[in-house]
Amino acid sequence: MLELFRAFSLRCAQIEEAIRLGDDGRVEALDRDIQPLVEAILACRASSLIEVYMQLQFVSYLIAQDADDGAFVTQYAAVLSYLLDRYFGAHAPDWRVPLPADMKLRPPPAYIPDTDNGQFLNAAILQTLPDRVAVLTKDYRYLYSNPVNCAHLGKNAMQLIGRHIVEFIGEERFASEVKEKLDACFDGVPADYTYARDERHNRCRMVPLHDAAKKVIGALITIQNLRAADA
Repeated sequence: MLELFRAFSLRCAQIEEAIRLGDDGRVEALDRDIQPLVEAILACRASSLIEVYMQLQFVSYLIAQDADDGAFVTQYAAVLSYLLDRYFGAHAPDWRVPLPADMKLRPPPAYIPDTDNGQFLNAAILQTLPDRVAVLTKDYRYLYSNPVNCAHLGKNAMQLIGRHIVEFIGEERFASEVKEKLDACFDGVPADYTYARDERHNRCRMVPLHDAAKKVIGALITIQNLRAADA
């Protein structure tokens, strides 16, 4: 599935470049590849929690892109419902069922930035954090980026999926500063360090990301800009 996401991201980047160059013929040719890729992504059956999350996030992205077209929104909402049934079962409890009067809900656990807190795929948390947050797979490619990190890199979330981190930090910095720490993180060892970039001091935390079987599948990275007094 990741290869399909990479292909989709590449086509989107190529279309944007063709639009920038005013090459209408190339835009039209590339645009013909988009719908088959969308259908292929939606037809795939996820084999892991990460892929389930990516597929559901992709449908949300499609809905946002076509928010002004009621027919498309209805179509993708139906697809989203189908995927939820596929992965979580048609007989799952209805979230709209009233809560029994005698049932008490415990408050949710506080979010701890240094760990995945058991809910690293909770977009509602990651999307609203003021720090830059990203998830990298073990081949150093972006799997997730929150809005703050997207803005910093000048890309949207779908443009980042599948892109190698070297494209954004350069080969020299990757080899001398980042790769060794990422490799250690993929081996299960978290990292927490500060670095200076463009006269700013930043704190970078890398936490191993585990699947349900406790296997490391990537790294959750948080980058916080520090004030001069904190650096």
